[in-house]
Amino acid sequence: MEDELVIASSSIEGGIGCWDLRSGSEHLRYRSCASPSHGLVSVAGRFLASSQLRDSSSASGSVLFWSWNKPQVEVKSFPSEAINPLACNTDGTYIVGGGVATGRLLKKWYAHYQAVTSLVFSVDQSLLISGSADGYVRVWSLLMIFDEERQQGAANLYEYSFHGHALPVTDIVTGYGGSNAIILSASQDRTCKVWSLAKGTLLRNIVFPSIIDAVALDPGEHVFYAGGKDGKIYIAELNSQGTSNNKNYGLHIIGTLSDQSKGICCLAFALDGTRLVAGSEDGMVRVWDTKTCNIIRVFKHAKGPVNNILVIRQPAALYPRTAGNNQGPMGRRHVALPPPLEKYSSVDKNSDFNVFINPRVNSRDATYATIQSMNNQISQLQEHGSSGVSEMEMERLKLDCKRLMQMVQQWKKMYENLHQFCVGELLNGEEGDETNLML
Repeated sequence: MEDELVIASSSIEGGIGCWDLRSGSEHLRYRSCASPSHGLVSVAGRFLASSQLRDSSSASGSVLFWSWNKPQVEVKSFPSEAINPLACNTDGTYIVGGGVATGRLLKKWYAHYQAVTSLVFSVDQSLLISGSADGYVRVWSLLMIFDEERQQGAANLYEYSFHGHALPVTDIVTGYGGSNAIILSASQDRTCKVWSLAKGTLLRNIVFPSIIDAVALDPGEHVFYAGGKDGKIYIAELNSQGTSNNKNYGLHIIGTLSDQSKGICCLAFALDGTRLVAGSEDGMVRVWDTKTCNIIRVFKHAKGPVNNILVIRQPAALYPRTAGNNQGPMGRRHVALPPPLEKYSSVDKNSDFNVFINPRVNSRDATYATIQSMNNQISQLQEHGSSGVSEMEMERLKLDCKRLMQMVQQWKKMYENLHQFCVGELLNGEEGDETNLML
């Protein structure tokens, strides 16, 4: 079993707690952190980053970086506006931040009418999903973000704009499947909604007895867990046909996890998919076994609410002396942190929209700047027999097969109609002949 870390932060000056999930021992307490909800990320396992909102009257905010083996803040950034949620891609090549005052995504791109409350990347890293205080959930294609030519010909920058929530969106998670995945959103209107990326439609609306501040999707995508302000974690079905109705709660809700704690602020699954980690308003972090519905471990964080939870593999840089023999160079040296984030654009001051991508080390010069470059990348992957391209080809063949099956059904129906018509004509002709003979 791999060593996993539970990382938690609070909206008060409680720092960032870091515990070993298996042993329960605390590794380090990272200082000087008061993060908003969804404002804590592990950047590709290399370092921690957190947005800060200390003064609600201030127009500016800050983003802090910590290395794994030092409790002090190492890098401080001061964006031009306050930042609420943070999200980073799997490789840690770029970070996305949602603005509070204007709802701006990244630099100068207006994404919502009100504050951005949640940001998450799709599993395949091709889409960015944002939730806002205006109740909207919007899906953004990274190809559209980085391709100015496509932006000029598009009616909207977003791929989908879901507007089913009546109150602010509190949390968003996505499933597997790339462009065929589902999006699960929670809101202060006491509902969780399941959206289809393939169709761009609402698949399911589930009403809860309490405001839902956090959701976690079961790895098998059979159920999801919703943390309520009443201290209960509700279990709801995703694939039921409407027959499971818990008379105590409502349609599609099949049970709860509860220990009479205060409101649930955040949820995250461990890597094994059976242990659910929950942070609550009482400053406690509880680990649930979803098979037995029992608490198996409790961590004490701070007096204030625990509003961010991460569960990650233990980085090699956390203990370089002990991990060096097994983890290579990364385990034997300090990992250098990137420089502070830029406050203003220094590339094109006249542009209304600028996006910055921090390139990977030893990466190729080709980027997904245009559709043509993306096609070139696909061709290169095809030449090397990439498994990803094989999956894409398989999906294309499945669609072609489905389309051909529909055509076959149409031809069968036309044949049946023609057959019935011919039989009817023959029968009518025979009746006419018989009538003439009788006369």
